[in-house]
Amino acid sequence: MIYPTETCYGAGVDATNQAAVDKLLRYKARREGRPLSVAVTDIAMSKKYVHLNQTAANLYQKFLPGPLTVVSRGRHQLARGVEAETGTLGIRISSYPLVNKLITGLGKPITATSANVSYKPRPYSIKQLLQQTSKKQQGLIDLVVDAGALPRRPVSTIVDTTLDDPLVIRQGKIKFTINNVQFTKSPKDTKNLAKTLCLKHWKDLQTLPLVFLLCGDLGSGKTQFAKGIGEFLQIKEPITSPTFTLEKEYDWGRYGVKGKFFHLDTWRLQHLEELDQLQLNKLLRPKNIIAIEWANRVYQPLAELAKKAKAKIISVQISAESVPTVRRITFGR
Repeated sequence: MIYPTETCYGAGVDATNQAAVDKLLRYKARREGRPLSVAVTDIAMSKKYVHLNQTAANLYQKFLPGPLTVVSRGRHQLARGVEAETGTLGIRISSYPLVNKLITGLGKPITATSANVSYKPRPYSIKQLLQQTSKKQQGLIDLVVDAGALPRRPVSTIVDTTLDDPLVIRQGKIKFTINNVQFTKSPKDTKNLAKTLCLKHWKDLQTLPLVFLLCGDLGSGKTQFAKGIGEFLQIKEPITSPTFTLEKEYDWGRYGVKGKFFHLDTWRLQHLEELDQLQLNKLLRPKNIIAIEWANRVYQPLAELAKKAKAKIISVQISAESVPTVRRITFGR
């Protein structure tokens, strides 16, 4: 069903019905594994499908109903393809009265993804939607609720609350100060943060190289972060430290998109001239991800080289805390 919301037109199916979700994914086409957020009526209903921590509960109380998607740990009660690969789920409580009436009538959550197909603009009218979808995609639509041309309001803000501090995945109508510091409590958390950042920049990766400059002491978790990138890219080979080889190369394919993952280590470099051995200029291509451990040793030249190639640069500083498994991770451009 295509239905109006407080932002744009959405595409809704019963989020508990596998056949319905599969049909929606066919309609949306290339989603590259992105999760589908769902709309519920209230916080009580959300607790059936996600584990709410205090951070999430505070956001619900302050901003919902409204254009905010709150990401929490899922309870795995929905159809496959709704939750993210990391087991998280985005929840919406809409301020648009029709949406809540639909959910109340169905008695189950409905998907709250925008009605556009991949790489097309978000639709604010049914006319616009029909112009940017194929006959085959239109044939998958069972019902259209046409409320006319909607105001061109900003998209919903998406905030991940699964770590100690909220992480802004997408800035929308509700503005948050972006917190670039996260604390992870286990290697798995560190890998999941890497996956989240990859997913956040997935669209950039289609047209630009993506470069992670990993800084931190020995044993801080740089290789765990790189392993998270490898898991996101669905690389089957084990990701190991390239300290003694300087560089390791992996082919990756994810939902029809293919590229290369280069895992580099500059620990053994003694002089700036040795950077030429890595031939980074040849690696910096769209759909390539480059993770460089010990980037702090030659940070400025690396950053300048990546910037010259118009790469998307994400600096990641990882440091161990007093608790052995806890890591403080600071990231930014």
